[in-house]
Amino acid sequence: MPLNVVILAAGQGKRMMSQLPKVLHCLAGQPLLAHVLATADALKPDCVCVVYGHGGDAVPRAFGNAGVAFVKQEPQLGTGDALRHALPQLGTADRTLVLYGDVPLIRAATLQAMLARGMPSVVVLTVELDDPTGYGRIVRDASGNVLRIVEEKDATVEERRITEVNTGIMVLPTAHLSAWLARLDNRNAQREYYLTDIVALAQADGVAVTAARAAAAWETLGVNSRVHLAQLERIYQARYAARLMEQGVTLMDPARFDVRGELACERDVLIDVNCVFEGKVVLGRGVEVGANCVLRNVEVGDATRIEPFTHIDEATIGAHCRIGPYARIRPGTRLAEEVHIGNFVEVKASTIAARSKANHLAYVGDAEVGRDVNIGAGTITCNYDGANKHRTVIEDDVHIGSDVQLVAPVRVAKGVTVGAGTTVWKDTPEGGLIINPKAQEHRPAWARPGKQKGERHD
Repeated sequence: MPLNVVILAAGQGKRMMSQLPKVLHCLAGQPLLAHVLATADALKPDCVCVVYGHGGDAVPRAFGNAGVAFVKQEPQLGTGDALRHALPQLGTADRTLVLYGDVPLIRAATLQAMLARGMPSVVVLTVELDDPTGYGRIVRDASGNVLRIVEEKDATVEERRITEVNTGIMVLPTAHLSAWLARLDNRNAQREYYLTDIVALAQADGVAVTAARAAAAWETLGVNSRVHLAQLERIYQARYAARLMEQGVTLMDPARFDVRGELACERDVLIDVNCVFEGKVVLGRGVEVGANCVLRNVEVGDATRIEPFTHIDEATIGAHCRIGPYARIRPGTRLAEEVHIGNFVEVKASTIAARSKANHLAYVGDAEVGRDVNIGAGTITCNYDGANKHRTVIEDDVHIGSDVQLVAPVRVAKGVTVGAGTTVWKDTPEGGLIINPKAQEHRPAWARPGKQKGERHD
């Protein structure tokens, strides 16, 4: 059935203590509003309208390509006034779903259950809370029918004892909206136009009002402070962790695990503590990720081991590799199977073929490395001339000793051995040894400098 979605996102969020609009604060690496937009999109609506206000045009700028309509509410005179601003943008769909930009964990399944109710009723999403402080209460008659929603500041002592509260999420018959919104008034403690007053107006017009109850309180929680934001972050991460473990992933401590994007894992993946996954990350069967690693937009092949404190960004890692500890793999890198990248090795915009190794203290940038290559400690590709980057090509079966400089553009041919301390600035022939001859001498009469009296070297 055709559907409009209106997302109310105009609140200032004073308790956030920030110049950033509340709905642009991030949960799991994405703005709060992005989560709500993704959930709305899952419902396949005909029209999505976001009502914004605080923070100027920062909200529409952040979602300029989202394919939704943005309407500014200024000044902010309440939720009813916000929906009134959205009316000109709504399509002809029979129903309008009202969501909130600071309620990021609401599930599409919960909203679908609301939409399954009959038309043209008003459907209000409610939840039971042990502590309902701050929420509007659901007032029912003796038969359990919803009569009205009363905001806490306007509630009587008896009404404040009610533990069923309004989440603010509603399904409304579009045809009635214009008339109902025109009849709202602001005769209340906050001098605002409450969207919740539509319930009483619907009752007066003989339109049925029903309540759908959320199965879990956490999905209806809003963000009003950084404390709330942190609480929802842990709820989000705990649920993500549970799904992964149900799919055969071992998390050494689910409470110390963060996904800020999408993480897809084959079976028997093991993830140690304090790892962060950003963007889209794919881990193959049997991959192990050591503690304190950060992976961003990475694909990792089967049975690869990523040692602790490794950062991998925009790269593809083959099967049966060993990376780290303390390695940095930068964007544009592609490692084939059985490659070893060891401690304090940095690789950038390079391809490294099967079974090649750079086990410690090296920099490989803008390079094409062949099969079965060994890159010694202290080796660097000198790829930048101060203005432009140049490529280094290292062909198959090359052995590079320690403290070697490869000055690009340069090609090290197949089967070459490069001696320790050598600077290679010309293309080499195949095979043999490349060295820069050096003379070692002994000066027996040489004396080591001594400290001047009273001199200190702290």
